Amino acid sequence: MTQQLKLRRVAAEGSFLRRLSADRPARAVYVALALLILLGWLLFALDGGRFLSQENIVGIQQRSAALGIVAVGQTLVILAGSLDLSVAYLISLTSLVAAEIMGGADANVPAAVAAVLAVSALAGLVNGLIVTRLRVHAFIATLGVALIIRGVLDDRYDGPAGSVPDSFQHLGYDRIGLLPVSALLWAAVAASAGLLLSRTRLGYRIYAVGGDAAVARLSGVRTERVVVTAHVLCSVCAGIAGLLLASRLGAGAPTVGTDGGYDLESIAAVVIGGTALAGGRGGVAGTVGGVLLLAVLDSIFNQMEVNSFAKDVVRGVVLVAALAVYARGRRTA
Repeated sequence: MTQQLKLRRVAAEGSFLRRLSADRPARAVYVALALLILLGWLLFALDGGRFLSQENIVGIQQRSAALGIVAVGQTLVILAGSLDLSVAYLISLTSLVAAEIMGGADANVPAAVAAVLAVSALAGLVNGLIVTRLRVHAFIATLGVALIIRGVLDDRYDGPAGSVPDSFQHLGYDRIGLLPVSALLWAAVAASAGLLLSRTRLGYRIYAVGGDAAVARLSGVRTERVVVTAHVLCSVCAGIAGLLLASRLGAGAPTVGTDGGYDLESIAAVVIGGTALAGGRGGVAGTVGGVLLLAVLDSIFNQMEVNSFAKDVVRGVVLVAALAVYARGRRTA
């Protein structure tokens, strides 16, 4: 009975913490997103163009889907007080695993998807065990795993490999009205993660461990198991993103993850969305807004033909400004 009361208390504290700390930053990022869309519309209207054209709206959704899926997984692991720098190389690896197993044949798609999920879960399990059992900081642990995967990729692949059947490429290119199938996949992943965090015991424990691991442990939460599970889920999200990118490319590519910068980009989206890097505060809703904000920003830059240096500068300014605003908000709360 005592154990059940403790778990209920942890769950209640996690729910309260989620509502208190995630709602305001999530609202703030959507306000910033709306202002950015308005700015883009004005800039293009003055130039005689249309920012909110059907092509641009669909393009923003398609470009943000892969990053969004990775960022959702990154949200879970950051909320638990950890992070994952191996996702970019894992995306590259899983795209190759998928494409090589498929070999252009429809019959091999289920096996390829199962293999990708298994490889991803294994990578997440390794990350989690290194962090929890060997007591290695998540930054170093996941960076080490990333370098191991990089070594495998460099040794085995010189370029694209394998092939994806035409039927599987519908995932990357088809759409229903203005909604690409890839965006629907991202929405399903985000909704699942949101429900996990808000409606399940694991979600409450993730908030509790990220908020204060020592208190969570004294309350009866198996903190190591929670961190490992969060890492596995994060890696599975990276694997799903690898499948999506393989469907777009029609093959696997050893640099598709690193070229997209999905490791740092996903962390940036999570932070812009209001999730604290220390863990315990934030949520998926803010992350979705952060991903969309970065996607809209990229769309404006691309259509205005802004050089890559200026893009990185503005992204850095946005990230620092978001952190400053959230930090000040917590001090004055």
